[in-house]
Amino acid sequence: MTSARYDTTGLSENQYEPGSDGSVLKNLLGIKTQAEMEIVETTELLRTSEQLLEEVTEDQVFTVQDVCAMHRLWFGSLYPWAGQYRQVNISKSGFTFAMAHTIAELMAVFEREQLRCFTPCQFSSRSEIAHALAKVHVEN
Repeated sequence: MTSARYDTTGLSENQYEPGSDGSVLKNLLGIKTQAEMEIVETTELLRTSEQLLEEVTEDQVFTVQDVCAMHRLWFGSLYPWAGQYRQVNISKSGFTFAMAHTIAELMAVFEREQLRCFTPCQFSSRSEIAHALAKVHVEN
């Protein structure tokens, strides 16, 4: 997860919860098992979704700040870095995600080329909606 290119010393996003055998990221609740973390993350996702359904308007054009705020709302009770761009490189099951040093630029492009073009999602047909959702999801 680390590279000589990044100084991750002291960054909690690159640390594991003591007693988790390196399987659960260091978190504010002291959760040590993947099963418990999955339950808490899912519960928080449901809470966040309900809150956002009340707050997001039909004519809202999303920005990268909105994406960060949503991430912070979802994970803020678990991780101190929630809603901030990653400072470490990560991979999962052999798939490497975007390099940390590229995220700010990639998010600017995402805002310019997807969010500004496809939000608000006010299209007249299901195929247009499906196309917009696919374009935004693939780039996210």
